[in-house]
Amino acid sequence: MKKNQDRAPDLTLLESILSYGFNDRALLERAITHRSWAHERAVTTTAQARRLHNEALEFLGDSVLGLIVADYLCRTHPEVTEGELSRMKHRLVSATTLAKASSRLELGEFVRFGRGEEKSGGRAKTALLADVLEAVTGAIFLDGGIEAATSFIHRAIGEELKQVNPRAAAEADYKTMLQERLQAEHHAAPKYCVVETVGPPHRRTFHVELLWDGGSVRGEGRSIKIAEAAAAKQALEIMKGPSPT
Repeated sequence: MKKNQDRAPDLTLLESILSYGFNDRALLERAITHRSWAHERAVTTTAQARRLHNEALEFLGDSVLGLIVADYLCRTHPEVTEGELSRMKHRLVSATTLAKASSRLELGEFVRFGRGEEKSGGRAKTALLADVLEAVTGAIFLDGGIEAATSFIHRAIGEELKQVNPRAAAEADYKTMLQERLQAEHHAAPKYCVVETVGPPHRRTFHVELLWDGGSVRGEGRSIKIAEAAAAKQALEIMKGPSPT
């Protein structure tokens, strides 16, 4: 698709991709409008710009998405603890997961960016791809209610919903939080390397070294994933990062 911020987006095609037809297409158009586009237009006040771009819909969509995911997890995993539910939810609503879903739907191709954001590669940025998915969720909720929003989310992250489980979420949670923290601070992604394996084949312990801009730590565990998670936890503690509940 040829990208041109001055060309009106093909809302009919986008509705087809979303499998949802809007009663109020102005909501959809707003959901795919980045603030950089709004501020470059002939807008006299910041308040006017806010009515054009998607940040309020993104705020709403974040809450709606969290509710839908929490409801799904409580229904499909009634036996797990609150902490396990929190870790699974964190993984499902993370910027990484949402950006992947947004990319699958090619939402970045429809977003209206300002010229500066366009030149800086906004369509491929994880945070912005996640934001537009949240904004679209918010728009669908306002237009069609919670059932329509739920159907959309179940389609958008259906594979992730099916695959999530307490063990995988526990192993990945610290790694996800570390990667998102480094990304937010504009650092390179962390690197993990197995540096030692000890013990007999049936009782191996893996030692993993984690490297990131500004530091390194080692973690150990009975699997490589567990060792990587242990190292990521240590790195977050060094950075005074948050711990999962």
